[in-house]
Amino acid sequence: MDVHINLVGRKDLSGEIYRHLRRAIVDGRLRPGEVLPPTRELARRLSVARMTVTVAYDRLAAEGFVSSRVGSGTFVAEHATAVSRYSRKLQPEGERNGALRPRPIWNLIPLVSAFARPADFDFRSGVPDVSLFPHEKWRRLMSRALRSEALRGGVYGDPTGYTPLREVVARHVGIARGMEITPDDVTIVNGTQQGLDLVARTLVAPRDRVALEDQGYPLARRLFESLDLRIRSVPVDENGLVVEALPRSARLVYVTPSHQYPLGVSMSLQRRRALLEWADRHNAAIIEDDYDSEFRFRDRPVEPLKTLDQNGRVIYIGSFSKTILPTIRVGFVVTPPSLHAAVRRAKQLTDWHTAMPLQVALAEFIETGEFSRHVRKMHEAYRVRREIILEILTEQFGDYLEVVPSIAGLHITALARTASPEEISAIVRNASELDVAVQELSTFTLVQSGRAGLVVGYGAIPSTHIREGLRRLWSCFSRRGSMSAT
Repeated sequence: MDVHINLVGRKDLSGEIYRHLRRAIVDGRLRPGEVLPPTRELARRLSVARMTVTVAYDRLAAEGFVSSRVGSGTFVAEHATAVSRYSRKLQPEGERNGALRPRPIWNLIPLVSAFARPADFDFRSGVPDVSLFPHEKWRRLMSRALRSEALRGGVYGDPTGYTPLREVVARHVGIARGMEITPDDVTIVNGTQQGLDLVARTLVAPRDRVALEDQGYPLARRLFESLDLRIRSVPVDENGLVVEALPRSARLVYVTPSHQYPLGVSMSLQRRRALLEWADRHNAAIIEDDYDSEFRFRDRPVEPLKTLDQNGRVIYIGSFSKTILPTIRVGFVVTPPSLHAAVRRAKQLTDWHTAMPLQVALAEFIETGEFSRHVRKMHEAYRVRREIILEILTEQFGDYLEVVPSIAGLHITALARTASPEEISAIVRNASELDVAVQELSTFTLVQSGRAGLVVGYGAIPSTHIREGLRRLWSCFSRRGSMSAT
């Protein structure tokens, strides 16, 4: 291990070597079993006497941080982790954490459950089945991308994205969603979250008002709050966002019209037109998050707001995280020409551009038809899972839950008939103890009093696991005497 120790201006050289190495072990930078440089070599590098280093090593050994083996060297002790934990406990809180403190908003934002350990029976929403992904084909594409001409220039790429990828995205969205767009309208981003961030940065200022669906996507609210925007929640009914409830002062409206998240309803055509008319009257912008439009299981496709927009009010955001892999953070933003330059500058300021090898591989993945074949394969698998879940929820859970009609997406939402949000929370906790992961609807509430219910995803759970998983969930319902059936 190449250890850097600064002795410039120091008087107690042996003590400084000891303190530096001890700190590296306590912090975990030097891990149990790692070998320290020989005393002669470290002394030569530091231009000190060998005895100066030997005294430091002997002190570390006496305190149990290192151990020596004749003929092998000096190693960080195997139990140094336990010693390090004890040492950290002895440090004052301010010394351990540092004097700096984040803005209060960053103490209020939790990490979402997507990072939690997957359950054996995983019904979380928004999680695709990674086992269906053609990993071997993707590896070959990434390997070719690393050897492509696009990476040989040694310069940064275009902030708006790799041109061939923007071209195939524009063509794909044009065909799949019926939108007339050009590659110039497309900006490649690192997933939906960055897309929302870029749009907000270019359109609204701190303390401006943003309108969100309630119940809705929690991370969108937290992102906008982190930018010091004022949030106004707007109710959702069976036809989508209630346009009449929008505040006149809203500068930006964020909606999921094709498959409202998390309720699953689709915004009616009448409501879509009303929203566009409202935006024109109040000089507002609309962000349309079309997060899982690829998975539609019946009825005709719902026309995106973007296709109805005649005045450049709609910014369309899409993502490949739910159709490819969650770990592949690639999405796109479709903006009207008036925003092209601003979004490009915002993208350059935040991270310059999305990783080029990823963009090159994805462009070929879409262009060669592999993406379409993969989506068709996923669509069939999800259709089967959805039908199984719908059947069981309707027949077995019908006294307790009412399924919200939905025609698309990777989850089904069911409203509680009589149970309170607290009772549903208890059921979700009990299900977790049985290795069943399912989300309670109330966690998607932004401001208003949220409806109680469950959000049941089918992206991550194999068809063969669904019945057993729902049987375990049913046992949590059936043993709660406080939940009387209607």
